[in-house]
Amino acid sequence: MLTNILRPVLNRSFKPFEFVKCNDNGDLNYVDLNNKDNLGLYIHIPFCKSICSFCPYNKELYDEKKAFEYKEALLKEIKLANVRYKKQDITSLYFGGGTPALLIDYIEEIIDVVKENFNLKGSLAIELHPSNINLNLLNKLKALGFNMISVGIQSFNKNCLENLGRKANNEVEKIKLIKEVGFETIDVDLIFGIPGQSIEELKEDMVLAFELGATQISTYPFIDFSYANNKRKPLSSNEKKKMLFELVNLSKEIGLDRTSVWTFAKANTEKYSSITRENFIGLGPGAASLFDDKFRLNTFSVDEYINAINNNEFACALVLNFTKFSRKSYWLFWNVYNMNLDKELYKKMFNSDLNKDYRLELSIAKAMRLLKEDEVGYKVTTKGSYYFHKVEQIYTLQYIDKTWSIARNNPWPNKIKLY
Repeated sequence: MLTNILRPVLNRSFKPFEFVKCNDNGDLNYVDLNNKDNLGLYIHIPFCKSICSFCPYNKELYDEKKAFEYKEALLKEIKLANVRYKKQDITSLYFGGGTPALLIDYIEEIIDVVKENFNLKGSLAIELHPSNINLNLLNKLKALGFNMISVGIQSFNKNCLENLGRKANNEVEKIKLIKEVGFETIDVDLIFGIPGQSIEELKEDMVLAFELGATQISTYPFIDFSYANNKRKPLSSNEKKKMLFELVNLSKEIGLDRTSVWTFAKANTEKYSSITRENFIGLGPGAASLFDDKFRLNTFSVDEYINAINNNEFACALVLNFTKFSRKSYWLFWNVYNMNLDKELYKKMFNSDLNKDYRLELSIAKAMRLLKEDEVGYKVTTKGSYYFHKVEQIYTLQYIDKTWSIARNNPWPNKIKLY
């Protein structure tokens, strides 16, 4: 109900969001990205040694032969991207998954090809599974120039891990080791709303993570995707609400900055984030790309991805063509997630005035104490962050779950309508 009201209001249209089949995969003509100030490059590694039921992201069981074939296709996709986008400045390179460390022997080659085809100027970041972390791996990553590590701990509590269907992996020692090797940013992922999880256990997880050396905690509510095989279901929305407020209060007590609705960090540390950028290019199966006028989504099938790239075609399966206001509402969504609406950034992005475009909506949000205006723009209040937390979970199940479910079962869908 809530998203059904917000969508037409913010987009200025009653039409549903509609992904349609990509029709330019054979088109290698140059696309001008206008040398974006903040252009991220995301590379998806779609392999895992075992499948965690709670994880909704695109992945399949690791196979050595297929992993090599995938690496070869990925190198070709990087080169194809250079033909289309030319040698853009890249302000961050992120490896996500799946389990990127499974391709550690190929990472240097991949980075070298990225540097040949893009101007890599920013941070290098990678997601790690606790089971893969050892001194040899961390030293390799450090030598390659990685300065940001994100670890999917989920919980330090053995019972919570068991309720997620995951085995303990000596998580405490793994975080200590990352700190000893000396990475600038250490992000620890924690899940709240795990069945059987208490508020005290969640708070203990947060405190322990920072004591061990984390510079940032990314907390995520446990969301039960329709295609997941979760034997135990998440806690209720009301219990997750209480947990989120407890995390906010705890962050203040221990001197942390709240850098997004679900993220808390030490002051003056670089933020780890793979998606909250104005524009990004995504490579690999299931990876998304965000531009000023469209949102592209690659096929989720590893085999179909490899076949497409080997035929010198992009592996884009679906594209969402933005209207003027749907692109603005996308920007609003993720900047509310970041707890901050910067009027100058909005003007630079859209050559338009935030207060004029959304005068009524901003006035209502201020009156409801969801936003607080300052000289820069608007700050999301604690009350506002809870409502966003609620909307985001609905959005995930109503839009992302549906899109990914279809894409997982059909590598080349014709159309997906999201009401």
